[in-house]
Amino acid sequence: MSLFLKFRLTAALQIVLFLSAGLLAVQTHANEAVANKSGCLGCHAVAVKLVGPAYKDVAAKYAGQADAPAMLMQSIRNGSVGKWGELPMPAHPKISDADLKKLAAWILAAK
Repeated sequence: MSLFLKFRLTAALQIVLFLSAGLLAVQTHANEAVANKSGCLGCHAVAVKLVGPAYKDVAAKYAGQADAPAMLMQSIRNGSVGKWGELPMPAHPKISDADLKKLAAWILAAK
């Protein structure tokens, strides 16, 4: 393989990685916007416990569980009590299915 071809392949790979990182950042920001719009950030934060658990702690608790997104979507939609203490999480029945899916994925990816 010529040096020129190797350079072009490397440059193309760098462009793809750069664009992928940008898309991920936009999606992450959009999902945070959904959390903010839905009132989630009034009780939760990504890295620290507020009224409810930190999202990084939720992600750690459900890591590796195939049904975690569905369980989290159900907890958001219907509310829950007893998973993180005695203080109940209120139901959020008006959040759309699409936004629930985005929120669950965003929360489960928290670090």
